[in-house]
Amino acid sequence: MKIASIHGALLDFRRMELLAGGGTALHRLDPRAKLLVTLFFIGTVVSYGKYAVTGMIPLVIFPVVMASLGELPPGYIARKIALLSPFALVVGLFNPLFDRTVLIHLGPLGISGGWISFSSILIRSILTVGAATILVALTGFPAICRALEQLGTPRLLTVQLSFLHRYLFVLIEEGGRLSRGRELRAFGNRGLGIGSFAPLIGNLLLRTWGRAERIHAAMLARGFTGEFHLRRESRFGGRELLFTVGWSIAFVALRFWNLPQLLGRVVTGITS
Repeated sequence: MKIASIHGALLDFRRMELLAGGGTALHRLDPRAKLLVTLFFIGTVVSYGKYAVTGMIPLVIFPVVMASLGELPPGYIARKIALLSPFALVVGLFNPLFDRTVLIHLGPLGISGGWISFSSILIRSILTVGAATILVALTGFPAICRALEQLGTPRLLTVQLSFLHRYLFVLIEEGGRLSRGRELRAFGNRGLGIGSFAPLIGNLLLRTWGRAERIHAAMLARGFTGEFHLRRESRFGGRELLFTVGWSIAFVALRFWNLPQLLGRVVTGITS
């Protein structure tokens, strides 16, 4: 547990919150519209068959357009996607071993169904993780929780999610203090081995628990009634309706019409 990595994680969390405070038109949209569109997009991606690859490629237009109009740094979004890509690689790693039926012939090269399904899993991961990351970067986690509550999610669940989000900051800050104290009390490499992690983690849990209780007591003393007030209030109006319906129609069209195949047929028809 290095101090640099802990502070890096804290800065990363705070950068996401800073990105959510932007002033673009997408930032000003009601969070419910962005949440509904993102959920519809994820549902569209998941609905494809296990061998679908080319049909999902045009869907990349959604995260690209959202990140561009929201003025989000592409390198930051790419790093977030790459951080979770190993999970998708592990899920589809054994597909080429179990599914060896050749489905596509590229000259003398035959591509098995395992490699196609592996590529499909990777593309799904990139699209869904990218869309979720962009949603948080454009909206902010507290606003997403508020949108979930307005859409009918039980208030108890959304409040718990909001507290969990805030507890992560407390956990990271306390972890940084404990790690710094451990390194200052160590002599050379003594006390920095794997044996010190068990008491360190236990102490971290107790300290964050105590601090979280003090924060909650302070909130109650200031009149907290279980509702978090956002800095930017919005309403679901005509722009939000147009945004939701427009993207939904685009997703349905891309789902039922494979654009790469249609373009391929047009090109081959012209050249033949």
